[in-house]
Amino acid sequence: MKSAIQFFLLLLTLITQAQVKEPQSFNEDWSKPYEPFRVVGNVYYVGTYDLACYLITTSNGHILINTGLAASASLIEKNVKTLGFKFSDIKILLTTQAHWDHCGALAEIKAKTGAQMMVNEKDAPVLKDGGASDFAFGGNGSTFASVEINKLLYPDEIISLGNTQIKMLHHPGHTKGSCSYLLTTKDDARSYQVLIANMPTIVVDQKLSEVVNYPTISNDIAYTLNSMTKLSFDIWLASHASQFNMHQKRKIGDPYNPKVFIDSAGFAAAIEILKKQYEEKK
Repeated sequence: MKSAIQFFLLLLTLITQAQVKEPQSFNEDWSKPYEPFRVVGNVYYVGTYDLACYLITTSNGHILINTGLAASASLIEKNVKTLGFKFSDIKILLTTQAHWDHCGALAEIKAKTGAQMMVNEKDAPVLKDGGASDFAFGGNGSTFASVEINKLLYPDEIISLGNTQIKMLHHPGHTKGSCSYLLTTKDDARSYQVLIANMPTIVVDQKLSEVVNYPTISNDIAYTLNSMTKLSFDIWLASHASQFNMHQKRKIGDPYNPKVFIDSAGFAAAIEILKKQYEEKK
């Protein structure tokens, strides 16, 4: 019975996806395949060349953070299987932001796996209407398939599955419900505090004071930038591989080496660039 229901939901999702208008990305790196790999401990990269998706494996199933574009569902499934894990063992779906380039395949993967969708409460309306109400890219209909939400997440909430706990950090500005995730993982050598950061890039052309459908955007970005400077972590990752220089730090085929992602100086430099951009736009 469960498989029949999932098949119906998948069929309905695919029909819906065919009706939405995904914006043209003009970036081939967003859909370009990339070899999946173990980042550190139970954290794995299963995304495309630039759109970062993370599989967090646990003793009681897995968590998937982000899905990339709608067409990336099969690529992510292949990457998960390549790493030796069952796609059907994904129990929780999360996203760093409710934009089509990071949650385009959420509805399809949810239908395939039956996973529970958890989202920051500020991004919930956008996820439900497929991006139609997004302050920056909405207004012309949905840009991705609507996703059924099973649980709303609030600032500093802990997401638990098996032997893993992930803390959701509300980092608004890029979207109203943009969030980062903080977790502790370990391998045979040591433990690591891992930050999966959603960097508060500015997606509007006008001054922030002119964004009438998101009147708190300037204050939100300022809050996020200040909050990020106070974070403590060993390794940082991000929503885009390019944001944390993944390809410069790691080459395809490299053996497991989490030390290459220990880069607090790189994080601080990235925040300083974003602060300058913010000062120019506020």
